[in-house]
Amino acid sequence: MTNEVLHAKLKENFGFEKFRPNQETIINTVLSGQDTLAIMPTGGGKSICFQLPALILPGITIVISPLIALMKDQVDSLKTNGISACYINSSQSAEEQQFYIDNLKSNNFKLVYIAPESLSYLDVIFNELTISLIAIDEAHCISSWGHDFRPAYTNLGYLKNRFPSTPILALTATADKATRSDITKQLNLKNPKTFVASFDRKNLSLEVRPALDRVKQIIDFIEKKPNESGIIYCLSRKTTEELAEKLSKNGIQAKAYHAGLDNETRAKTQDQFINDDCQVVCATIAFGMGIDKSNVRWVIHYNLPKNIEGYYQEIGRAGRDGLPAETIMFESYADVIQLQKFASEGLNSDVQLAKLDRMKQYADAVSCRRKILLSYFGELVTENCGNCDICKNPPTFFDGTILAQKALSAITRLQESEPLAVIVDFLRGSRNAYIYEKNYQTLKTYGIGADISWYDWNQYLIQLINLGYCEIAFHQHNKILLTSFAKKVLFEGEKVKLTTVVKKVIDKNEIKQEKAKAIKNSLFETLRKLRYEIAKEEEVPAYVIFSDAALRQMELLRPMNEDEFLAVEGVGKVKLEKYGSEFINAIIQFHRNKSVIKKEKKDSTYKKTLELFENGISVEEIAERRNISQTTVISHLAKLYVDGYNLDLSQFVSEEEIEKIRNAQLKLENPNALKPYFDYFEEKISYDKIRFGLAFIERKNQSQQV
Repeated sequence: MTNEVLHAKLKENFGFEKFRPNQETIINTVLSGQDTLAIMPTGGGKSICFQLPALILPGITIVISPLIALMKDQVDSLKTNGISACYINSSQSAEEQQFYIDNLKSNNFKLVYIAPESLSYLDVIFNELTISLIAIDEAHCISSWGHDFRPAYTNLGYLKNRFPSTPILALTATADKATRSDITKQLNLKNPKTFVASFDRKNLSLEVRPALDRVKQIIDFIEKKPNESGIIYCLSRKTTEELAEKLSKNGIQAKAYHAGLDNETRAKTQDQFINDDCQVVCATIAFGMGIDKSNVRWVIHYNLPKNIEGYYQEIGRAGRDGLPAETIMFESYADVIQLQKFASEGLNSDVQLAKLDRMKQYADAVSCRRKILLSYFGELVTENCGNCDICKNPPTFFDGTILAQKALSAITRLQESEPLAVIVDFLRGSRNAYIYEKNYQTLKTYGIGADISWYDWNQYLIQLINLGYCEIAFHQHNKILLTSFAKKVLFEGEKVKLTTVVKKVIDKNEIKQEKAKAIKNSLFETLRKLRYEIAKEEEVPAYVIFSDAALRQMELLRPMNEDEFLAVEGVGKVKLEKYGSEFINAIIQFHRNKSVIKKEKKDSTYKKTLELFENGISVEEIAERRNISQTTVISHLAKLYVDGYNLDLSQFVSEEEIEKIRNAQLKLENPNALKPYFDYFEEKISYDKIRFGLAFIERKNQSQQV
């Protein structure tokens, strides 16, 4: 297949001018009939790698996909692009399933999406179909080494035996070397060609925060983004519900999502989020796996993820359209012990515990986070990213030996029997009831750190835990215990390096400004509302019509005819025909309205100057009252005079001066600027007089023409 044909198909059917990295090579490999394993990050464009070949190959492409929502979204998107596709799953009636099966036998569809558990629906007609390609999405689910083991995937190995000459394309967003090898083995792929795209999602900012007062931190964060969708991942079902309720009480549209909810509630929540009717979903990690929503602007991990693969895939659900997106992860040690328990009870516990350790090391890092993520997937980079919290605010180290000795001594005096909060109170000399009930105020080191804030002490203790000098006994009511390394600091003179605590201060005025900025009447907001209305009419997610990235490009390019609209990335032939006129008209109308508003504002400011002048206020005082320059006031008065207002200009310019200006105008051939006049008069007539004189001449010329 020639590059020209592939590029033409890409633009005509999907609206894109060029392929993303690896897409074209993968497509050509698939078209050659070779089995292929493609590792591409979320948002990297995996779907095009089987959707475009499906249009070129003669028969049907079967897409095995894990979740019903993903199938529906992909099929809706394909139909919007004029591509025939369907899905078959257990949510449909027997009549619906039979309708699609009959149409598949008649070759009326190019793609059919189906869950691995539902493949039996096609068993009876396999021999009647011409199957040109089998695509297996989320292929890591087949591997016991992967982070989302799914039993139904383990049966897919029979497909290669049944269709030995049909190429299989396995795709996943995250898979380390062990998982890649296992996918190939489990699927019986024959000499597959493996492609590993760059995992570098430059548009995602990365940040890790201590889990102190995280609900308030989350509310402050969301309040600055009133029109932006986001996902908050939580470790437990209970947390999703509690957090959603707290957000709702603070005026944020938030819903909980977890496996314990009934199917109807889960489906409704997912639909509301996909269709921009719900801003925030607080969910367990299964949520989002089957969502192709491109305009998720942020992802928050309320709890520490269990491994880097899962974390990377979950944050990858933000910014799939390529626009900037934010990710925040909160870290607490209660999460670590719970995750350790889960990992130790599961399959391959040693591997899962090792992966959890890597996740914790990432959270505790003091170097570029993106470099750590990329190196985990075997991609080595030398430059820091500049878009993570470490790069933006590099930690400052200092000699914290004395602080460490004070903290470790306090733990010793409290006989290693108290949790972190009590140790901080003890160090600061707090006079609360618990301290006095235990008579801790009588111990030798009580109040030894009174000069350091509660927040800072809390952070220093967490650093000491990270460094291995003490640990949390979660099974003993979170007591802080000393490790063998603590002796080196207390008795052997070992030095301790700590990092300076930087506390993020939330500026409420900044939040108000961000909210005002977000809801201002921009062209993007106008197009976003139009997209929402069309999506409602067609009963599809808004991003299926156009992505945020496409709307941003429309805002930038301001296309006002079909050729200009077709140049927008994401606009193909079908979408131009379906939506072009509405969006072009909206852009043209926005321009007209802006022009009217601009004129109204201009008229308003001129009239304020006129009102003051007619009340006998001097030019100097008008400028002071209105906080504008005197030159601006003079230009207002000159324009008002030209427009027909009866103003006495004699106080500013004499008849003799006006005549001189008229003669200069003839000799200078009516220049547009004032400086030629000023130079002509050798600076003896001021700019203000020249401006007023020209206004007098222009008005007189208008009256003579009438």
